[in-house]
Amino acid sequence: MKKNPALLPFINLGHALDHLVMLIFPTVVLALSRDLNRPYAELLPLSLGGFIAFGVLGLPAGWLGDRWSRYNMMTVFFFGLGGALVLTGFATETWQIAAGLTVLGMFAAIYHPVATAMIVADPKVMGRVLGWNGLDGNLGLAFAAVVSGFLMDFYGWRTAFFVPGALCVAAGIGWLAWVADPGAIVKTGKKAALHVDTRTMYRIILVLLVATSCGGLIFNATTISMPKVFDERLTALTNTSLGIGLLVSMVYTIAAFSQIVVGPMIDKHDLRTLLLPITLAQVVLLFVASQLDGWPLLIVSVLMMLSVFGQIPLNDAIVGRYTPDEYRSRVFAVRYLVTFGVASMAVPMISHFHKTSGFRTVFMLLAVLAALTLVASIFFPSRAALKRQSGLAAQAA
Repeated sequence: MKKNPALLPFINLGHALDHLVMLIFPTVVLALSRDLNRPYAELLPLSLGGFIAFGVLGLPAGWLGDRWSRYNMMTVFFFGLGGALVLTGFATETWQIAAGLTVLGMFAAIYHPVATAMIVADPKVMGRVLGWNGLDGNLGLAFAAVVSGFLMDFYGWRTAFFVPGALCVAAGIGWLAWVADPGAIVKTGKKAALHVDTRTMYRIILVLLVATSCGGLIFNATTISMPKVFDERLTALTNTSLGIGLLVSMVYTIAAFSQIVVGPMIDKHDLRTLLLPITLAQVVLLFVASQLDGWPLLIVSVLMMLSVFGQIPLNDAIVGRYTPDEYRSRVFAVRYLVTFGVASMAVPMISHFHKTSGFRTVFMLLAVLAALTLVASIFFPSRAALKRQSGLAAQAA
């Protein structure tokens, strides 16, 4: 990255855009529900295809990144997002919106397996780089609500797709103009930073699967539902799309900084030591959030999202530490296939419970999922044990 100084800034910009575009519709649907006089629970599933594609198509994207070109895949990512957003903005029927969002999810799926593999190449600074990259991604979440709310209130819901679409195309042009192609991945034959036996690796994989599947559903459910939760429970504070967007943006912006705190800690501390308190906080805060309204809910939402966002770089660090670089896009693809594949269930879950028992049940179920992650984290091996095994493996070699 030192030889290609523009690479990391554009990768971080891509992360912001990736999350921004995927969370445009959860805010836009509030206006559509009023304009079309159709219930929220009926319109939200229009985004289901996009979230499924976001998870499932990460696997072929990661394979293409390793076997073809990560640089070219990122080029496709930027221009693909722009085209899909413009396409959705021109929709005149609900099925066209659903189709446009599905195409959007297809291109958005490229980012995580490909770009994350590009930024974890140096294990010595992996946590710090992941932290800043995570911050940018979460700021994209934050701006999705406020940008969409502003554009909807003043210029109509279609501009909430057109303007970010133009920004993605501009980013793609900048990527080609200022970021040099780093070339093919060099297969050095080097193993991962730490070497562990098969039994321990199975433990690590099991913890990762539980943490990524439960964490993915918690992440998606909270970020998708937050605009509607605030629309229903914070009516004393605001009753406009822009006002809701500003509140959601404030929560996400504050919470985003958790990753630049957690990131450097990854380089210094046990992953297990970090996973345990973060997942415990999620259990408590999700349950408390299920019971609150008004100002107390707003305060607890900030703390809750701090814990949700703070877990993300930990999951990426697990993959980064135990995977050789030439396979890393594919391993990240599997990780995000699990994460976003399970996370796509957030849409039907929210739609179902919003019609029946409301968001209180949603948050209580998410608290149960966080408890499962907490239990799994207990079984993650300590750094001392991993280093001991790594040293023995090196001696045996």
